[in-house]
Amino acid sequence: MSIVSTNIPYSSDILKQNLSLLLRTYPFLNLQTAGNSVLGKPIYVLKLGRGPKKVFYSASIHANEWITSPILMKFVEDYSISYVRRTNLYGYSIRNLFNSASIYIMPMVNPDGVDLVTGNMAISSPSYQKALHIANQFSSIPFPDGWKANLNGVDLNLQFPAGWENAKEIKYAQGFTRPSPRDFVGYGPLTEPEALTIYNFTLSHDFRLVISYHTQGQEIYWQFQDFTPPYSRAIGEQFADSSGYTLADTPYNSSFAGYKDWFIQNFNRPGYTIEAGIGENPLPLSQFEEIYQDNLGILVLGAIL
Repeated sequence: MSIVSTNIPYSSDILKQNLSLLLRTYPFLNLQTAGNSVLGKPIYVLKLGRGPKKVFYSASIHANEWITSPILMKFVEDYSISYVRRTNLYGYSIRNLFNSASIYIMPMVNPDGVDLVTGNMAISSPSYQKALHIANQFSSIPFPDGWKANLNGVDLNLQFPAGWENAKEIKYAQGFTRPSPRDFVGYGPLTEPEALTIYNFTLSHDFRLVISYHTQGQEIYWQFQDFTPPYSRAIGEQFADSSGYTLADTPYNSSFAGYKDWFIQNFNRPGYTIEAGIGENPLPLSQFEEIYQDNLGILVLGAIL
């Protein structure tokens, strides 16, 4: 019987329960808390393996893209099962992968936002009312389904020092000049605890590759401006082949201040944004299995290529 819940709206509480049971079942997993959200909820990181090649996968930096959290958690479970049973995953020996690579997974960067969107926050709570007050100023954005930001109304994927001023200019021109359900860059880069958590965690490790999971569009973004790290296109092409997704150029209005943008700029190493699934966010759980199967190859190959 599966541990990871893939048929109900995910939340920080479900994540915590899944992590607890996974750790009891598979004691070789390593869990740490990298930081905390606006509301003080832990931002967890799981480590799979003990090899010298370090890679990093993250999910749910945007609240209404929460389906990416159980995608990564299901991968953790399938990886663990394959390790115990000495079987392959996507054609590769997980026992060998365990010894050759260390995969770090931050399954829920924005737990407050996810809880708001998935109904795990009491409507009467001050936190919900704060978000509602922000949302009421942007009536064209559905609430809570249109909420991407953290609980301060800051879009966490517009918080990184990689063309942040450009992002500010673009988003301000679109009317996002104050806390909003989406697209507000904040009052400066790295002002939000969740963005600072993933930033500091990345700086404290020597990752050769990072993948940031988003929805939707079935596209893979691999560049930042004129930065094209060695092997990044070749790896991206293999990701595209394995998933059926399109290796694409980032749309200009979304091409600044993102996590993968900063990673590419800062380290000159491959960084990817995966836009999983298709449709309107939040994607329905009916897409879960298709998204997972499409991305399994990426998740395995990211630690091999």
